[in-house]
Amino acid sequence: MTSWLGRVLEVEVGAVAHGGHCVARADGRVVFVRHALPGERVRVEITEDNGGSFCRGDAIEVLSASPHRVPPPCPLAVPGGCGGCDWQHASPDYQRSLKASVVAEQLQRLAGIEREVVVEALDGGPLDWRSRVRLVAGRDGRAGLRAHHSHRVVALDDCPIAVPGELDDVLARRWRPGSELEITTDGDGEVHVRELSTVRGKVRARQLTGGVAVQHAAGRDWRLDAHGFWQVHPAAASTLAAVVGEWAEAPSGGTAWDLYAGVGLFASVLAAQVGAAGHVLAVESGRRAVADGEKNLADLPQVSWQAGRVEHVLASAAKPVDVVVLDPPRKGAGKAVVESIVAGSPDRIVYVACDPAALARDLAFFGTHGYSLTDLRAFDAFPMTHHVECVALLS
Repeated sequence: MTSWLGRVLEVEVGAVAHGGHCVARADGRVVFVRHALPGERVRVEITEDNGGSFCRGDAIEVLSASPHRVPPPCPLAVPGGCGGCDWQHASPDYQRSLKASVVAEQLQRLAGIEREVVVEALDGGPLDWRSRVRLVAGRDGRAGLRAHHSHRVVALDDCPIAVPGELDDVLARRWRPGSELEITTDGDGEVHVRELSTVRGKVRARQLTGGVAVQHAAGRDWRLDAHGFWQVHPAAASTLAAVVGEWAEAPSGGTAWDLYAGVGLFASVLAAQVGAAGHVLAVESGRRAVADGEKNLADLPQVSWQAGRVEHVLASAAKPVDVVVLDPPRKGAGKAVVESIVAGSPDRIVYVACDPAALARDLAFFGTHGYSLTDLRAFDAFPMTHHVECVALLS
């Protein structure tokens, strides 16, 4: 098949798909189109074609616009520009509608679950929310973000979704080309910057400012590695902790597991429910996170920590368990972890997910063991991007 790379096509844009693009068809092939919206007619330039049944492209001209199209607030959110955002050309309400459609489609296609989904906005609006940013220095030493599906660095002068002022010092100077820069604004407004550079094949980390972040969520103050895991949206941690607490209903004196526990946000909620006579097992593979978690929850002796892979730790964990909460990485938990969880015969499972496809695959695994989805909430914890945070209750 002759490559379509660089070819320009006129297409009718169809439904939204997972990943920040919409589906169109041309000459019997599927075209995944970025910078378009369902129902539009656009001219699309093919940017990737590896052969086969599909290719990818950017909408370079809108011939018939959706009523939900708006001017992007960032001049780099255009074809060939920054790859950090997916939906700046859609109104915030419509962005949430698109994400709801994606979650519903993934649940139906991968888990056979028919469910109407609503994506809820978090406090703060669609801009100025991103408290954690990872930049890379281009050949000229300027910091920026990579273009979509590319190693090319797009230098930034500002980023409208970042917390105001967060990137000012980083963007004002030049860096070693190829260096990666991790920037975090914590709950007290302090900015933490770490530079990662590769020298003779070894990655070296240099903390430039800060290092220990202070966060506030679930009625507690937290101190943790500024570049370890914490929710990116300032309102997300407390919102998710509240939903987990509402749905977990861990019994007083009972047993709960907090898997992929981070520094123990959900473990703190479960500990309050089971009380001093209960037990919460917090499992986390990152040893720095475990150390931070032990310090943060030192006042809760009912919480015990285990560092290691979830399926390995659970193999020797005391069973049965009343409630399980899990917040796996983007790839999901997977079959082995699901089987380790159901071996504990929990009455309720609360699953926090940042990827709807991974969530749906894992729900299908749980379904083969008799667990069904009884409730679901979805949150727009990453406005302007295609990402969405879900919380699922299984029983």
